[in-house]
Amino acid sequence: MRKDWLPPNLRPVLWLWMWLLVGVMLWLQSSAWNPIGRPAAVPAHSNTATAHTWVMEAQGVIAPPEQVPASHASQLVALPNNPAFSLAVFWFAGSKEARPDVRIAMSLWSRQRQAWTDPVWVVDRHTASAGLGKGLLHMGNPVAWVDQRQRLHLFVVGTGLGGWAASRVLHLRHDSLPTASTPSPTFEVMGQLPLGWLWNLSHLVRHSPLPLADGGMVLPLHFELGGHYPVFAWFSPDGEFQGLRRVTDMNHALQPAPVAVDENHWLAYVRTLAPRDKLNLVASADAGQHWQLQPELALSQRDSAVASLRLPSGEFLLARNPMERSRSWLVMHHSADGLNWSTPLTVVDGETGSEYSYPSMQWSEERLWVSYTHLRQGIGWQRWRTVPSDKATP
Repeated sequence: MRKDWLPPNLRPVLWLWMWLLVGVMLWLQSSAWNPIGRPAAVPAHSNTATAHTWVMEAQGVIAPPEQVPASHASQLVALPNNPAFSLAVFWFAGSKEARPDVRIAMSLWSRQRQAWTDPVWVVDRHTASAGLGKGLLHMGNPVAWVDQRQRLHLFVVGTGLGGWAASRVLHLRHDSLPTASTPSPTFEVMGQLPLGWLWNLSHLVRHSPLPLADGGMVLPLHFELGGHYPVFAWFSPDGEFQGLRRVTDMNHALQPAPVAVDENHWLAYVRTLAPRDKLNLVASADAGQHWQLQPELALSQRDSAVASLRLPSGEFLLARNPMERSRSWLVMHHSADGLNWSTPLTVVDGETGSEYSYPSMQWSEERLWVSYTHLRQGIGWQRWRTVPSDKATP
């Protein structure tokens, strides 16, 4: 076949139609192309009226397995009804971010020892590639979830050629929670999440899921190729993927951090790459089916992950790096409504150029647990409790 089958004057037209086709496919991929039910969020609690103060009671740093030099992007998950361990923390570690030797590490909080177990590797790119049936070059952010059958699910970012913009989300599962006799889970690769009907790539996870009243959950993600925008994926109580929703038409936004005000009224705080340095906020009045961009919060934030959590008391918590283009200061706020926030409580205040970032929060053993990247060398952790304000130490 001749290479000049198309007249030169028609080649720009062909390229234009090809780009238009790609644009339409991307638009369809980001739209609500799959049906989702409308399960409500876990019912909200009434806010406690007692004035209280947050007090940090324990802290430390978890070193990675084999003392590899780099650690990042931890995520905490509570292990309910587990007699041996109350929490697990997952993160990625290796010689450096986006290197082939990066693996997913895990440590458990022992109820008996009141300490973290020695960290272990639970996922690497070779075993993940074998289970997936396609090659992976790098591993990235992990997010864990426990379903109603007490199975431990792990969602991990994996990349091939193209870097993070060409990433995919792997779904792995261990059919029970860690026990004292078998503390290291062996994850089975369930497959790649079907997040797009065309290329099914360029989605990443970061934040903990939003639990639903039926036992399912909503997994926060964001899309990167050609722009950044947040999306949510719905899962059944058994961990089956149900569908996907884009969060408004906002761009330059990623890593949404959702909370439920009540069963149907949801909020999500969104990291922004836009020139403005205020934290973005989106809201839904119909259990995540439709979202609207809200006025910016009076909180400075730019290009750093945030974490949100609603406590059993009804109180809202938010962790973030408040300084523009700096991750040396990590703070926490509390709120009664998720909109108006307290003055910051310092989690870590480091030297200029240091990094304490990518926070994660969970409630366990009547305490607030916070994990974060510690100097890119390990995973810092803290445990906080509340005391009545009139009994707090000045």
